[in-house]
Amino acid sequence: MDLKKIGDFILAERKKKNYTQKQLADILNVSDRTISKWECGKGFPEVSLLQPLCKALEISVNELLAGERLDKESYMKKAEQKMVHLVEEKKENRTKLILIFLMGLISIVSFVTLIVAVNTYTEVISNQAKGILVFIACAVFTVGLLALMEGGHTFGYYKCLHCEETFVPGFINYTVAINIVALRMMRCPRCGKWRWCLKVLTRKERDENEGT
Repeated sequence: MDLKKIGDFILAERKKKNYTQKQLADILNVSDRTISKWECGKGFPEVSLLQPLCKALEISVNELLAGERLDKESYMKKAEQKMVHLVEEKKENRTKLILIFLMGLISIVSFVTLIVAVNTYTEVISNQAKGILVFIACAVFTVGLLALMEGGHTFGYYKCLHCEETFVPGFINYTVAINIVALRMMRCPRCGKWRWCLKVLTRKERDENEGT
């Protein structure tokens, strides 16, 4: 996504409507500094502002994301490209998640196997060897656990069920969260409060309220 191109497009469309930055900001209930930030390519509207912004400028979300006006043929081509990208992204994220969970499973199995071996062959293995095996077992388990946590919070997105903000949580925010299957109690960057957030894998799922 080319933020500079999108910013120039917002600027051009705002001027076509004869809006000042302050007037457009008032329509969207944001500050004129926010509008300036978008137009300079230093930021992008939150998901909840995409439709109101497009309505104010009389453009589509696809045109906003493309940073240009689209004729019918171009519009359909962009929509097809977006769909292909979404399918590829979902497939890629699922593959990564499967690999991460397999790594975690292997780590747990290795940890249990080494601990069982130490306890089973107590009389055969020296105390020094036991210490080394226990250390290796703990290291393998720790690496696997960290890999699971890292993969879980970086692949895909989380959607706040209260305000519908979507985000990639920080490692600590993700790690300390209470979770129930695909739901996690995390601090939402928009609400600023702890909310139940749903795991989604693709941008389509993440931005399902944007429209097309």
